[in-house]
Amino acid sequence: MLDYIIRRVLFIIPTLLGIMFLNFLLVQFVPGGPVEQMIYQFENGSNLDLVGGGGSDAGQENNSNQSLSNDSKYKGAQGLPEEFIKDLEKQFGFDKSPSERFLIMVKNYLTFDFGESYFRSISVIDLVIEKMPVSITLGLWSTLIAYLVSIPLGIRKAVNDGSSFDTISSGIIIICYSLPGFLFAIILLVFFAGGSYYQIFPMRGLTSDNWSDLSFFGKIFDYLWHITLPVLASTIGSFATLTLLTKNSFVDEIKKQYVITAKAKGLPSNSILYGHVFRNAMLIIIAGFPGLFIGVFFGGSLIIETIFSLDGLGRLGFEAALTRDYPVMFGTLYFFGLLGLIIGLVSDLVYVMVDPRIDFESRNT
Repeated sequence: MLDYIIRRVLFIIPTLLGIMFLNFLLVQFVPGGPVEQMIYQFENGSNLDLVGGGGSDAGQENNSNQSLSNDSKYKGAQGLPEEFIKDLEKQFGFDKSPSERFLIMVKNYLTFDFGESYFRSISVIDLVIEKMPVSITLGLWSTLIAYLVSIPLGIRKAVNDGSSFDTISSGIIIICYSLPGFLFAIILLVFFAGGSYYQIFPMRGLTSDNWSDLSFFGKIFDYLWHITLPVLASTIGSFATLTLLTKNSFVDEIKKQYVITAKAKGLPSNSILYGHVFRNAMLIIIAGFPGLFIGVFFGGSLIIETIFSLDGLGRLGFEAALTRDYPVMFGTLYFFGLLGLIIGLVSDLVYVMVDPRIDFESRNT
């Protein structure tokens, strides 16, 4: 098993490199890079402190009526001194070729040096650490609730397969599955966050303005009060998928010969279900954990965080993509990719814990 773990850990490195390379290559063809963003801010009178030390000098040079030639590669740069553009390129590293920039990025990332945000004057790792608790909280709560509800419900549906309970609950689950998470989030806001009906839950944020003045239990209640609607919105799709997966897994297992033999021997139904069927049927549920968690953490985080004004990693990455803040873009991408690969490895290890008959040692990858 140790050899398999070592192989998987070593496999993480080329996988991350491939992810970073493909996205770095894609970015080269996307118009409107950070230099263009700064030119736009300069032309519209934005704060030049964002540019760094060259901002004030560039402003003075601009007053001297110098201008770029008409063949400038930056649209909208006419009227700006050429030295200012060159300073911007140097500051953002665009005075080097794409291959040099990629190799420098890889070298820095191997030592977990993600650089500094272009527009926020803060290191990328500090930004990730600052935003990470929000996204992890949302992902963990959603995954936990999905498992706590879906597994018992799926088992009951499997035991009562074909009954009226199974039929009605399946209809409700299909409706939940077909309902997009963002639409369900908007419905929750309209009905329960003061949109048009009831003001039961807050519309945004994870804490109230008077958070620091609350008692210990008051802070817990305030946090749960704020997280209720975002968690419900992000859980709806995964809940439906996991329930049907659990039901189908248990139905397939219940029909196997060893269950029929155990019933013929007179073993109690609960003893058969939880003593024999449960372990075998849960394998596929455990295998689906990484996909479920990553789906909630990555796929749903951006939409839910935006709708409920939660300042998490999904929203951070989205805003970085809009502003072409490449260090933040690639830093969050690196974190997402690394976390996904690690969760996949953990899932395999849990597989073995649940069923020791599984042997990854004989696998080649």
